[in-house]
Amino acid sequence: MTETKNKVKRKTDTSIYRAGQILAAANPDTEVLDAPATDTATTTEEDTPWNVLVFNDPVNLMPYVTMVFQKVFGYSESKATQMMLDVHQKGKCVVWSGEREKAEFYVQQLQGYQLQATMKKA
Repeated sequence: MTETKNKVKRKTDTSIYRAGQILAAANPDTEVLDAPATDTATTTEEDTPWNVLVFNDPVNLMPYVTMVFQKVFGYSESKATQMMLDVHQKGKCVVWSGEREKAEFYVQQLQGYQLQATMKKA
């Protein structure tokens, strides 16, 4: 194939490719071209932090919720108590933020303790 704009001759049938880029050409007369530049400023879904939210409920006692936060997240008693009070007074609280897989794991653990928990993109 010949491009008239740059007059570059490409021989694609005997070239080696990886991720849209020609790595090596079988013919030494064939010029190797770089892949077009991509925008690296865009964030992927993996880069976006996720928040773990716990909602207030009329069933679980406050000391129980504090104990669950200590067991699941390893929080100190004072930090777990403060988060429990935020849940109780505000109706919900972000108890953890980070990568999606860990957020899913924490939500499952909290739900296993019968707390109302979900995750949301930060």
